[in-house]
Amino acid sequence: MSQAKQQQPRTSPIPAGTLLARLKGVSKAYGPVQALSDVDIAVHAGEVLAVLGANGAGKSTALGLLTGRLGADTGLVELLGGDPRDAGIRRGIGVMLQEGSLPDTLRVIEHVRLYSTYYPDPRPVAESLALAGLQDIAKRLYSDLSGGQQRRVQFALAICGRPALLFVDEPTVGLDVEARRNFWSVLRQLRGEGTGIVLTTHYIEEADALADRVLLLANGCVLAEDTPAGIKARAAGKRIRARTSLSLAAMSTWPEVRSSSIDEGVAELVSNDAEQLLRRWLAADAGLADIECRPLSLEEAFLTLTSPTAKVPLEKVA
Repeated sequence: MSQAKQQQPRTSPIPAGTLLARLKGVSKAYGPVQALSDVDIAVHAGEVLAVLGANGAGKSTALGLLTGRLGADTGLVELLGGDPRDAGIRRGIGVMLQEGSLPDTLRVIEHVRLYSTYYPDPRPVAESLALAGLQDIAKRLYSDLSGGQQRRVQFALAICGRPALLFVDEPTVGLDVEARRNFWSVLRQLRGEGTGIVLTTHYIEEADALADRVLLLANGCVLAEDTPAGIKARAAGKRIRARTSLSLAAMSTWPEVRSSSIDEGVAELVSNDAEQLLRRWLAADAGLADIECRPLSLEEAFLTLTSPTAKVPLEKVA
């Protein structure tokens, strides 16, 4: 994907920070399975909200409620100031689902032209094609495209209506590294134009690179909500790497060690008390060398916070 050379601003831009959609005290069950329990989610203009969670955490249900494909059992669901099940309200959003099917017999440009007619103020077709990186394959049949190319067509259809709020569910599955980076660039551009973006992804580095806020779902509940840096800080851990003569068995018994590994004499220890661990390690191994200490990555923080044994505060940032 590449950025279009000229961008036309939305005729009535929404000020950054404006509330675009929310779930408030929402619960949803499928028979005996409680998919969401008393969940609050808010999405604002000019931000990327990444919703993360393991399979079954409630991500798809939350997106289904916000986009009007599902109804809540209890609680408030609001989209662009109205009911998301209202077709007129839904014209203000763009949706790129993880799984989508389009007619194979239409060409790429025909798909974009057709979808553009559904909206009152669509982007020029050439602009939508350029943002999705489809200029060179615009005349190809959809059936002749690779999986990654089809995902780019689905993205073009999600943005062609110049939506105030964009939902992208696992958007870069099937894309190569370069296409993924270009996609990130386009999302940043849209955010800069004031678009609100809800992102679900299994690529944790994608959330770290793009999100202004990260919301962690686990077992249908909001486990934590914060900036990517804040999520990492909540995990309160650091990874320490050093060359040591000690055995893994000996180090793994230390009370400060949460997890440990060793490869050819270089050990990596994760700890919630890095200072005390380093003191213990240096006292036990006078030859300790090549010491490195760094904060946990977002992926490591995610795994820590969603662990069944995790004990973390659930307060959310405003």
